[in-house]
Amino acid sequence: MLVVADGNGSYGSSSRMSSNINLNKNKDSSVSISKMDLIIPFSPEVPCDNNGQRMWWAFLASSMVTFFGGLFIILLWRTLKYLWTVCCHCNIKNKEAQKVNNPMNSQADGPTKNQNDKEDVPVSEVGWMTSVKDWAGVMISAQTLTGRVLVVLVFALSIGALGIYFIDSSDPIESCQNFYKDFTLQIDMAFNVFFLLYFGLRFIAANDKLWFWLEVNSVVDFFTVPPVFVSVYLNRSWLGLRFLRALRLIQFSEILQFLNILKTSNSIKLVNLCSIFISTWLTAAGFIHLVENSGDPWENFQNSQPLSYWECVYLLMVTMSTVGYGDVYARTTLGRLFMVFFILGGLAMFASYVPEIIELIGNRKKYGGSYSAVNGRKHIVVCGHITLESVSNFLKDFLHKDRDDVNVEIVFLHNISPNLELEALFKRHFTQVEFYQGSVLNPHDLARVKIESADACLILANKYCADPDAEDASNIMRVISIKNYHPKIRIITQMLQYHNKAHLLNIPSWNWKEGDDAICLAELKAGFIAQSCLAQGLSTMLANLFSMRSYIKIEEDTWQKYYLEGVANEMYTEYLSSAFVGLSFPTVCELCYVKLKLLLIAIEYKSEQRESRSRKRILINPGNHVKMQEGTLGFFIASDAKEVKRAFFYCKACHDDITDPKRIKKCGCKRTKYKFNGYVRSLEDEHPSTLSPKKKQRNGGMRNSPNCSPKMTRHDPLLIPGNEQIENMDTSVKRYDSTGMFHWCPSNDIEKAILTRSEASMTVLSGHVVVCIFGDVTSALVGLRNLVMPLRASNFHYHELKPIVFVGSLDYLKREWETLHNFPKVSILPGTPLSRADLRAVNINLCDMCVILSANQSNIDDASLQDKECILATLNIKSMQFDDSIGILQANSQGFTPPGMDRSSPDNSPVHGLVRQTSITTGSNIPIITELAKPGKLLPLVSFSQEKNSGNNIQMITELVNDSNVQFLDQDDDDDPDTELYLTQPFACGTAFAISVLDSLMSATYFNDNILTLIRTLVTGGATPELEGLLAEENALRGGYSTPQTLANRDRCRVAQLALYDGPFADLGDGGCYGDLFCKALKTYNMLCFGIYRLRDAHLSTPGQCTKRYVITNPPYEFELVPTDLIFCLMQFDHNAGQSRVSLSHSSHSSHSSSKKSSSVHIPATNRQNRSSKAREARDKQNATRMNRMGPEKRWFTDEAENAYPRNIQIKPMSTHMANQVNQYKSTSSLIPPIREVEDEC
Repeated sequence: MLVVADGNGSYGSSSRMSSNINLNKNKDSSVSISKMDLIIPFSPEVPCDNNGQRMWWAFLASSMVTFFGGLFIILLWRTLKYLWTVCCHCNIKNKEAQKVNNPMNSQADGPTKNQNDKEDVPVSEVGWMTSVKDWAGVMISAQTLTGRVLVVLVFALSIGALGIYFIDSSDPIESCQNFYKDFTLQIDMAFNVFFLLYFGLRFIAANDKLWFWLEVNSVVDFFTVPPVFVSVYLNRSWLGLRFLRALRLIQFSEILQFLNILKTSNSIKLVNLCSIFISTWLTAAGFIHLVENSGDPWENFQNSQPLSYWECVYLLMVTMSTVGYGDVYARTTLGRLFMVFFILGGLAMFASYVPEIIELIGNRKKYGGSYSAVNGRKHIVVCGHITLESVSNFLKDFLHKDRDDVNVEIVFLHNISPNLELEALFKRHFTQVEFYQGSVLNPHDLARVKIESADACLILANKYCADPDAEDASNIMRVISIKNYHPKIRIITQMLQYHNKAHLLNIPSWNWKEGDDAICLAELKAGFIAQSCLAQGLSTMLANLFSMRSYIKIEEDTWQKYYLEGVANEMYTEYLSSAFVGLSFPTVCELCYVKLKLLLIAIEYKSEQRESRSRKRILINPGNHVKMQEGTLGFFIASDAKEVKRAFFYCKACHDDITDPKRIKKCGCKRTKYKFNGYVRSLEDEHPSTLSPKKKQRNGGMRNSPNCSPKMTRHDPLLIPGNEQIENMDTSVKRYDSTGMFHWCPSNDIEKAILTRSEASMTVLSGHVVVCIFGDVTSALVGLRNLVMPLRASNFHYHELKPIVFVGSLDYLKREWETLHNFPKVSILPGTPLSRADLRAVNINLCDMCVILSANQSNIDDASLQDKECILATLNIKSMQFDDSIGILQANSQGFTPPGMDRSSPDNSPVHGLVRQTSITTGSNIPIITELAKPGKLLPLVSFSQEKNSGNNIQMITELVNDSNVQFLDQDDDDDPDTELYLTQPFACGTAFAISVLDSLMSATYFNDNILTLIRTLVTGGATPELEGLLAEENALRGGYSTPQTLANRDRCRVAQLALYDGPFADLGDGGCYGDLFCKALKTYNMLCFGIYRLRDAHLSTPGQCTKRYVITNPPYEFELVPTDLIFCLMQFDHNAGQSRVSLSHSSHSSHSSSKKSSSVHIPATNRQNRSSKAREARDKQNATRMNRMGPEKRWFTDEAENAYPRNIQIKPMSTHMANQVNQYKSTSSLIPPIREVEDEC
């Protein structure tokens, strides 16, 4: 290396530098030769210039000659090529001129010369050149694996050569070295040989040789490769311009892209900026290091200063940043001149690049990491509509304390970073919640959240979106993306529209066996509301059962106290103990309720029939024929998961004498099979059934399978409808759909179903369901079919079907009619629910239920105004007054009386009695025939105390979009606006329903996939995956013939309300215990009670009671009953009700459908006669008013033959008043236009 010294300092400098020579140079043998004050260190072992002359110009000349020599050759070649082209062009012009002057010669000689010219072209040589060029292009292209490997290798070797430069920078600038003994020089030589070969490939593949020669990478090779060969030849090394290898760092981002490391634009830009900045910095530092350690040539290299390379790096950084401490500075003229220009460019680069780099680093996704799975802990991925409301509702239910220890981590994935409120929510649950920014449509983001190892993926939907179909489409695309990445992942997704569920069936990897479920909010919402039409308040009870609520204790004796005690109950599943094996379901159910304080409502049953191939199905309140099996899964209603463990730990030997259920813990005894069988027999003896073996009610339940509908598992042929009913059945008539789950009729034209206001006024509608719908041509479809299907379930007899009248825009209802035209007893009144004339025309005061829906839910941004139509319609109905109200029949307080309850007469037996009460599943139907069959008994009638019947007494349920708007439904309640929906009075009374209560089904379905099947069975009327497949094909119900197989599907449980005012349970209605009622109903009628619908002020015993009722879920055994209570129960299907209709006329239909119910009045027994006389006068007045209004214009709307059924019923003697009452209800029975089908006899 070169140093500059003067005077006595030369020797010292020479000694210092000689000590820095590598290990193959001996420090003791080093000699310093000085001449002209220029010295280079050398050793006698290295044959170098003994005079110590510098040869830096030889190294530099090799590079310059290579560069300019090649440039000269390229320019010379281009010049010659240009001249050749010009000459050829001139020859062509001359030939063309000759052709013009001598056309005859050109014709004779031209073709031959052209052919000769073509033959002179070396075709084979051109093909070889082209193939070599193509081969070279492939070798250096990153489009092929070979090209990528070669490019990455060249970059790696360039960085290696730069590292060798860093090592050699500590040695003198120029020194004598032996190639065979210097290891670093050998490695650098090998690298440069490879660079030379790669340079040749690039040169061959280049289309424009001149631009290739002037490229940065080519210039780097010119000034780094030739000096290495000169070093070998001269046995000396010159550090020179080897620092130019740092310019290769500019290609760092390209290399990372070739390796698929950089994929985003921000990361590519960040690496580009950093690589340009660093490469420029290192290259400039190398130049300063060269000139400062060498000195100026015109100063005879006397002004040099010893600076290390890293000191120069420091100097360049403080210079670019304009700090300039002054501790290190340039002394040479070349160094200072370079610094002048570098400050201009470096400062600009520093001022632009550094802030942009910092911005890119600062804008890096805060939630852009990857999830690290924890051993022994599962995780789920939640995506879709991630907002503060949806996440808070989900976490509140998923992480509820009533669940067992939830050892599941929740990973949220969303493409938008959370706001401050949502971020705070995540921080509060940081031990179990993580958030990552990304999209499930991106496989890279799915890999980040470890979707392949996730236990499930939950997709939330935006329930308040403006376009439900678009929202469903986006969620379906998420399902497709996730299933495409990992087909085995379990997916639970929310869907808004029922018809969009069919698209999920098109996904090949969508499999219900793997736990995939689609929670259709429109279907379940309509199902909940429909069940409220059959048993008001059921929607509230079911919503509370499938939501996790904490118990709120209230000391005061108010209705909130009993309501909140029921709200604390949820639905759980647990395997039954082996102590229950062999017992019938009613026996186990009674034992669990009495002994374990648990309410068992359903089981997962494994059928033993061969054709079912041991498939599991869910049976809801099955009959006595179902025996418990080993490992049976039970569905319980309890307050927390720990209580349900009692059913798993229960042991006859250890827990038989325990009275406190909390003491039932896991025991260590081992029961033998013999002892266990004896225990089963003893229990069966202790709980005999009151029904004879041939008269037991059976229920086959619902299969938990998408390909098979429910079947009967009856063993007694007398109970199969084929014995008596099928003989009288016309199998050529289609009365049910092809699955046998719903009543069906041929397609009706909408014109036949439309009622004008005058026609509706002339038709005395009663006992019907009025559906008020707000919608127009542009509104999204609500899916009214899901509302009608539960009301047309086949486990109702035809005469029990409630007529349905839709009041709304005809344009909107025409769009929905395609899905409704196969259901019987459906009518349309074009109008608006805000018109009182339309409401009076449909006799809304005589309806069983008024449903208020809205299809215009998302057209308004203000959340408070989203429900304005529904709220106005509700208040409008409540403010209406009806002068012509009739007396209210209060015989059963809106409930039904079980068949066969009156055993005083042999003619009124459960099977053979013709004068009997039909099986009614809702509180709207009054058992007139049963009451009249009892001699000497007067039917108690009650009229309201006010002269006008108020609209407040009309049973209604209003759908709300915004939960907070529930405060506007009841003007007389004291609900706080910030009160949660389930704590408000309208929701507790079952008069309000919001779709937000269905959010809890996501968590419930994840923890138990059978929960969704159970709730769909309860609320949809029996919709099966098989039926969904048919609807996906045709979008309409398909009729089927009445075969034993389809009729067997009618045999399933249904929800009902049991009245305590009169009937077989009247003795328990006045101060009796709920537990006694539970056991009696279960053992006598196989009816499973699970809640109470009680008057709000029943505990006050005041004369002016409120007519509102509230829901009490699963009361304790000792809970005291009152006569006005209605009991929610699961009743068995009654086959005999259809047979009795053969002997009954249409008047029986009128008797239970036209009577107006009232749950608002409690009648003491002492006042019955007085109230009966008052009600008789009101009823006679009303009867005359109606007869005068109908007059001669009255006509019968039926297609049946006039004498198809006897119009008169022969009953036991009764009073004239009672006969008039029956005639009054008969007179209003057949005036309902929607009833145009032949009634079912089954």
